[in-house]
Amino acid sequence: MKPDMTIWFNGQLKPANEVQVPILAHALHYGSSVFEGIRCYATPDGPAVFRLADHVDRLFDSASIYRMQLKHGREELASACKDTVRANGLRSAYLRPIALRGVCGLGVAAPEDGPVDVAIIAMEWGAYLGEEGLKHGIDVCVSSWNRAAQNTFPAAAKAGGNYLNSQLIAMEARRNGYAEGIALAPDGTLSEGSGENLFVIRKGVLYTPPAAASILVGITRDTVFELARDLGLKVVEQTLPRDMLYLADEIFLTGTAAEITPVRSVDRQPIGNGRRGPITASLQERFFGLFDGRTQDRWGWLDMVENVAAPVAEVA
Repeated sequence: MKPDMTIWFNGQLKPANEVQVPILAHALHYGSSVFEGIRCYATPDGPAVFRLADHVDRLFDSASIYRMQLKHGREELASACKDTVRANGLRSAYLRPIALRGVCGLGVAAPEDGPVDVAIIAMEWGAYLGEEGLKHGIDVCVSSWNRAAQNTFPAAAKAGGNYLNSQLIAMEARRNGYAEGIALAPDGTLSEGSGENLFVIRKGVLYTPPAAASILVGITRDTVFELARDLGLKVVEQTLPRDMLYLADEIFLTGTAAEITPVRSVDRQPIGNGRRGPITASLQERFFGLFDGRTQDRWGWLDMVENVAAPVAEVA
């Protein structure tokens, strides 16, 4: 974290070193937080936040599932996201809005009307799984850790506690020499990565696990649905057996951080030709084209950030 970073906290922009969470905050003990990951891209017309309203809506949905009462409205938080980008002078950024239960006792059952702190962080963050991974694909494994059943942790909520499972999946994968792990649902069918949705391409058709497979229904996942339709591709949401991974012509992962990342091997078995496939490349071109002007934003996904200060030129 940069020492001069500015963070939006409970309605005010503050220097990062002035933002503190008490050690007795409920979220620190029980994972009772909900959050979002949002990207702001540098476009020819200036910085633009991608699908901001959809992300803010999902933050409120997550809070609703966990009975967290946010004291800030949707429009206020959307404006605060852009204010935080502007305050940090960023042209492109990764945004992390987070709402967390504050000090309300150490009982597991937090009072539903208890205090909730809200913060927004804006920082520079490149390709989550690496620039080389975007171009050439990554190596993944099927994790020994499953996703939790829907009646244990609600997968529709992007909640901090849910990501303990994600940590186990990701750390196991890295420990064994893979970039990412793919988790199975409780019934042994395909679910998702530690922080990404999964697409499997076979004979020109895109397949992806449904919401019932204990996945977080991703906003980038939905973006791919729209872009695929534009390319005349068929997208099928259905339960998928593990062996679909090894029979795939192409595989890719999607997420705000991961964007659209190709998979070149699963469990050390090459997928297709062992590199990014043509359909994945076409979807990437359409996706990243949204931010450099090659793809027309017919959906109104780009939310412009006005009046960002120009970066200070370095003195030679």
